[in-house]
Amino acid sequence: MNPTFNNVGVVGVGAMGQGIAQMAAQAGALVHLYDTRPQAAKKAIQSIVQQWERLHGKGRIDAATLDSYQSRLQACDELTDLSACSLVIEAIVENLAIKKELFAQIESMVSPSAVLVSNTSSLSVTAIAAALQHPQRFAGYHFFNPVPLMKVVEVVAGLKTSPSVCEELDAFTRQMGHTPVRTRDTPGFIVNHAGRGYGTEALRIVGESITDFATIDLILKDQVGFKLGPFELMDLTALDVSHPVMESIYQQYYDEPRFRPSIITAQRLAGGLLGRKTGEGFYTYVDGKAAMPPPQPSPVVSDMPPVWVSPRAARRPELLQLLKSLDARIESGVQPSEKALILVAPLGFDVTTVAAVDHLDPLRTMGIDLLMSDAQTRRRVLASNPATRADMRDAAHALFARDGKPVSLIRDSAGFVTQRVVAHIVNIASDICQQSICSPPDLETAVQLGLGYPMGPLAMGDHCGPASILEVLFNMQTVYGDPRYRPSPWLRRRGALGLSLMQTEH
Repeated sequence: MNPTFNNVGVVGVGAMGQGIAQMAAQAGALVHLYDTRPQAAKKAIQSIVQQWERLHGKGRIDAATLDSYQSRLQACDELTDLSACSLVIEAIVENLAIKKELFAQIESMVSPSAVLVSNTSSLSVTAIAAALQHPQRFAGYHFFNPVPLMKVVEVVAGLKTSPSVCEELDAFTRQMGHTPVRTRDTPGFIVNHAGRGYGTEALRIVGESITDFATIDLILKDQVGFKLGPFELMDLTALDVSHPVMESIYQQYYDEPRFRPSIITAQRLAGGLLGRKTGEGFYTYVDGKAAMPPPQPSPVVSDMPPVWVSPRAARRPELLQLLKSLDARIESGVQPSEKALILVAPLGFDVTTVAAVDHLDPLRTMGIDLLMSDAQTRRRVLASNPATRADMRDAAHALFARDGKPVSLIRDSAGFVTQRVVAHIVNIASDICQQSICSPPDLETAVQLGLGYPMGPLAMGDHCGPASILEVLFNMQTVYGDPRYRPSPWLRRRGALGLSLMQTEH
């Protein structure tokens, strides 16, 4: 093996430092581990070797490879032991002053050609490099935990970082078996920035009493394909990690409304309801498993009313075909009869507003979310307005559950659940492209590998249709009068032209 960096120093041997050291050694580098805690480096090496021994026990690597990997790890007693390193990776506490002081020491002892990088996830790379004599050789090199499994690395260029340094880091990342993504030095870089659209909007929906934590998780998993719902994810990462990130990015972007944190997580953090690691978060955990509420039962309706569909319903032909497959009695008149269940499928508007504007009887009006094609989802979502009669609500629920697909009922909300969350994700991603923080392909890769989304945010926008996403945002901005739903110019151009979000801008 001929790694880009033959001698690599890792400062800070917690979980992140250990994972980085493991991958660097597997790439063929001689890795020097240093930590201010006595014996920490030696214990870290023991832990890494145990990981390799498990791989050997499973037949993933042979004995010779195990010995080769192990021979590349060296514990250091002093920081000066890193003087021969051509790359030094810092993975210590997220404190700007401490990092600056550390790199000033390292710079004084390594070769002028050595590359210095920080694994920071939230601090400015430019600010860390400001005290260095040679800031051009400094960059951000952000791995994700657990490092061996999370196959993406953000290569962050500060204002003075040399392009050749980023190219070398790209190459070394690939040698470690990971995928590099390039990003400018902005708050949250790519992954933590793009990830603001998922949990923050879900928290707003709960805060408006539209529905509960578990229902939102089910809707976003079954309608969009997320592996974990936003509240399951926050329980996994723990609120003492995720809430400070929300606050940090919001503050660094000078109170940008799109990133506004929630009082819900602030209160739960204060109350110690952190998630899985404390046994209680948004869910209660027994033996490590979340106690989930029972599913909503489908009502039994003996006398099903006829159904009239608004001519302005999203995906109206598809909705009519779905109703036929469910053996519904469909009315085709210009106006609904006095006994009909009235169905609307708005994008961004609430059922109440649609009923009022279109002069529909609110007592019989129900809404269905059709941002995405029904055939591509595993759950249907219905919303009643405050005036909807119970018999009409039950009739809609029973009708759309006839084929066995689960149905979730929520309170009336502009944009439903999926529309709000997906539009927010796509809008923030579009703004990242507008700011040229990274390339669209790197954005897609970073989000899929770093956040585990079923598709990249731009592909998600393509999947739903840029025009539909824009309609959701414009209508929600009208309803709420909130700048957080202000569409990105990058998205507006694509929605107006009807082009794919991934089109190259000329």
